[in-house]
Amino acid sequence: MRIGKETTDEAVLGELGRRLAQVRLGKNLTQAQLAAKAGVSKRTVERLEVGGVAPQLSGFLRICRGLDLLERFELLLPEPVPSPMAQLKLGGKQRRRASSVARAPMPTAATYPELGVGAGSGRVAEDAPTAWRWGDEP
Repeated sequence: MRIGKETTDEAVLGELGRRLAQVRLGKNLTQAQLAAKAGVSKRTVERLEVGGVAPQLSGFLRICRGLDLLERFELLLPEPVPSPMAQLKLGGKQRRRASSVARAPMPTAATYPELGVGAGSGRVAEDAPTAWRWGDEP
């Protein structure tokens, strides 16, 4: 099963549990052996593999560590690297919060399909909103 945006939480938990069970069996470990290696109860391993209930994240991490899968989290959630322009703006400091400036989206063909407005259409409708530019009157 492929996990995607449309996959329900329950289906994701079930699939993760199934995959962890496959890795455990590939390493020829029993649930009890994995539980002892990970420092969790056998019931935690059972519950995770069934996927019926979400265990605590710490238990999941311990089991992944016991299966030598923890370093794969780097692929799942790599450390974000700011762009060079963002680094210049921050001046070596770390960003702490998101900006509250809301920007209006540019019109697209999906916004005004009947008018054919949008990127690549080559047309701009009279009624379509345009982005504000310096020098424009309010």
